[in-house]
Amino acid sequence: MTDPDGVTVAYFKRILWYVLAGTRGGLMRIKIIGLIEERPYNANQLKKKLDVDYKTIQHHLKVLIENRILTTSEEKKYGAVYFLSPMIEQNKEIIDEIRSKLGKTK
Repeated sequence: MTDPDGVTVAYFKRILWYVLAGTRGGLMRIKIIGLIEERPYNANQLKKKLDVDYKTIQHHLKVLIENRILTTSEEKKYGAVYFLSPMIEQNKEIIDEIRSKLGKTK
């Protein structure tokens, strides 16, 4: 199975493992994804919910957008709301697998 840009599920799974488990910010990214699974958030709401610096949230959102894990309706605008990408929506079990192997929950 591929997404509209031709990315296969197997390749996307490798991207997720790298972004969420292979880098220092992976735990924060897992937390962001967990919140956005519940409902869409903007960067300021995520900052407050996770009690971290706004620049930190911006950095992680940028990484998640670049790797097609999240999407937004209004790129580079203050107040833009973030959603799970269609590829994540169709393959949530990959995120669950990564969480379970890392011993993390939502």
